[in-house]
Amino acid sequence: MQIEKKDIRALSKEQLRDFFIAQGDKAFRGNQVYEWLWSKGAHSFDDMTNVAKATRGMLEANFVINHIKVDTMQRSEDGTVKNAVRLHDGLVVESVLIPTNTRTTACVSSQVGCSLDCNFCATARLKRMRNLEPAEIYDQVVAIDKESRLYYNHPLSNIVFMGMGEPLMNYNNVLKAIEMITSTEGLGMSPKRIMVSTSGVPKMIKKLADDDVKFKLAVSLHSAIDEIRARIMPFSQNFPLADLRESLEYWYRKTKSKVSYEYVVWKDINDNKESIDALVKFCKYVPCKVNLIEYNPIDDGEFQQASEESINAYIKALENSGIVVKVRRSRGKDIDAACGQLANKEV
Repeated sequence: MQIEKKDIRALSKEQLRDFFIAQGDKAFRGNQVYEWLWSKGAHSFDDMTNVAKATRGMLEANFVINHIKVDTMQRSEDGTVKNAVRLHDGLVVESVLIPTNTRTTACVSSQVGCSLDCNFCATARLKRMRNLEPAEIYDQVVAIDKESRLYYNHPLSNIVFMGMGEPLMNYNNVLKAIEMITSTEGLGMSPKRIMVSTSGVPKMIKKLADDDVKFKLAVSLHSAIDEIRARIMPFSQNFPLADLRESLEYWYRKTKSKVSYEYVVWKDINDNKESIDALVKFCKYVPCKVNLIEYNPIDDGEFQQASEESINAYIKALENSGIVVKVRRSRGKDIDAACGQLANKEV
């Protein structure tokens, strides 16, 4: 029976050094291989040109590099690029490059499918197959960085975890991926240019605060009324707004970092004065900003984009209360997208 080889990128630098020592080699060889795996993005052991051929063969015999493959890439008329990313086991996730005049943002996935049941989201219709490994998340960012350099002549500037999956349901792997993305031995990006978006899991938001993370936090809110939010996001019945509020107050006390609320206004669902007043009230609990997101319908069902008058009513009420609000227009409308909402997202 053939033993399944371990992905070498699951090893820390110290573990790699120990492995080489156990093989009778020098510890520095682990440093060399680690650099090839992360900062140089080697896809195979043969890429490691300054490592002896015999050593490469030994690595090949013991490990694999489960690198992602961009299966298909679509470019929208507005410059948005969508990647269908094939994983080593044949499963597929999506990642998106969103350009503006001043930046390029990577929207990355953290799970294959999603375990939550947001009724408006295409990904929620896909059963959660598994969590992504840290290297699989990291690879999405590397691929989009290359596309940013190719199509826009500058490196990737921002990252948002707003693709497929709920990041806080894959907590350890997401944090490990961000650790490598921000490490000088990885991509060296500032954590302040990274935003993790959650549907609102209070216990895990508190854990983020306790772990003293330096990236930014966004919450898919969509309603500040429990009954309406439960209609939009049925799982939220387990996480009432009072609990979410408490976790966000805890987050701000510990991190002093503002929260961004992602908020879609739908016709005949949350486009009324009661919903507007509830959002204004909720926004006063912790310093925040609101991103009103244009909805990209996934079918002809109950979730349809609200009128401009409704959007403007939200803007007026929020601004009159001193709350920063921006409208995010949907991007990549001419290409298919299953990863949440393709919006002009900004960290």
